[in-house]
Amino acid sequence: MALPYTYERRVRYRECDPMGVVYHTVYLDYFEEARTEALRHMGVRYRDLEADGIIMPVVHVEMDYHASAHYDDLLAIDVQFAQPPSVRVPIEYAVRHVGADDVLTTGHTTLCFMDAEQRRPTRPPPAVRQAFAAGLDPS
Repeated sequence: MALPYTYERRVRYRECDPMGVVYHTVYLDYFEEARTEALRHMGVRYRDLEADGIIMPVVHVEMDYHASAHYDDLLAIDVQFAQPPSVRVPIEYAVRHVGADDVLTTGHTTLCFMDAEQRRPTRPPPAVRQAFAAGLDPS
């Protein structure tokens, strides 16, 4: 079972190119906002992880653009954690207009739990494992 979450946000003028289309790299910001809020919704805050000496750098990213988003569009960024985190956390994204099914952009990121001091990969803290286990529990 997957852990889905949907984050909504409106396209700002400064995120668009001169043609009024969302600039391609802005989607990385959308992905970050959405996964941060998805984790917060599960009770996992980046701030708490960092206070505990854990950072989560992005180690892989891919995107496919299917259609354009424009200034003032209201977007839904669907985030899906398909499996419990290990050292790496794969995350899938789909960006669409709120209330629509047509997908504008799809993407994938992989983050890594890392000990901030040693700069070495590490297993997720128990609180993170528990949050994911509770969310992935089908009961």
